[in-house]
Amino acid sequence: MAYALEFDHVSKQYGGILQSKPVQALNDFNLQVEQGEIFGFLGPNGSGKTTAIHIALGFMRPTSGAGRMLGQRFGHAPTRRQVGFLAENVAFYHLSARNVIRTYGELNGMRDPVLRERVREMLEIFELEDVADRNVGKFSRGMLQRVGLAQAMVNDPQLLILDEPTSALDPVVRVAVRGLLLDARKSGKTIFISSHLLSEIEMICDRVAILDHGSVARLGKTSELLESTDQCEVVVQGVKAEIFPEAAARDGRIYLQAPISAQRAIIERTWAAGGEVISVNPVKKSLETVFLELAGNHASQKERKEKI
Repeated sequence: MAYALEFDHVSKQYGGILQSKPVQALNDFNLQVEQGEIFGFLGPNGSGKTTAIHIALGFMRPTSGAGRMLGQRFGHAPTRRQVGFLAENVAFYHLSARNVIRTYGELNGMRDPVLRERVREMLEIFELEDVADRNVGKFSRGMLQRVGLAQAMVNDPQLLILDEPTSALDPVVRVAVRGLLLDARKSGKTIFISSHLLSEIEMICDRVAILDHGSVARLGKTSELLESTDQCEVVVQGVKAEIFPEAAARDGRIYLQAPISAQRAIIERTWAAGGEVISVNPVKKSLETVFLELAGNHASQKERKEKI
């Protein structure tokens, strides 16, 4: 089975002719997104996320390297009809919401009566029925985001590429969109999400890639990235709290966070005191913590290089 998205040693450089120093947006970038998964694409501003998306969609060409989308080379026009795309900064012609959604359906080869019914469904799903015939030029940022999501999904795409899909949405709509994306995955669709809302990525993504200066710095299953490799939580009961004064006690149990290296000593101290070990598990981190750790490591490396 072909990957939904595949980047093969892709590099992209801007400038370098009139500018004294070129900008390297992507640097030997490799990534494979499997069909039927929700994939999170993260990185600080300027890390190359938008450049990678635009290359995949054929909006620009790489300086070197190549890639495939749904089994076809990047920029293959017929394949684009199987893709739904939401840009980070939503902007539409001043049409009604209904006509905006309809226009994008037509661009993807849809025709009535299927298109008419699909537009109706999108208006209903994104709660746009009451404003369907209003000019989108008068919409709020959140309303525009709903229209953007509707146009991205109107053609029932096999691959959804979403750049900051829930950034302007209120919590109720955000939860609804999350449910839609999970339902799309159940039906075999692939969803590729670039977002700064790390909590959203953490809740729905199967795998995550974190970019740093145009290359993949971290890649893996979300659950694996969030497991600490050096810290564990030990839960015990049947011992006095003063045995572990640094721990938190609640509901008759004692909760300790400690380095993995201290795990055996904690268990032995518990047994020696006549207590019981309930569980020993790796400490779960948030994606925000992983992200900040990566940023901190990069800043330290940069500082060391500057000193050298």
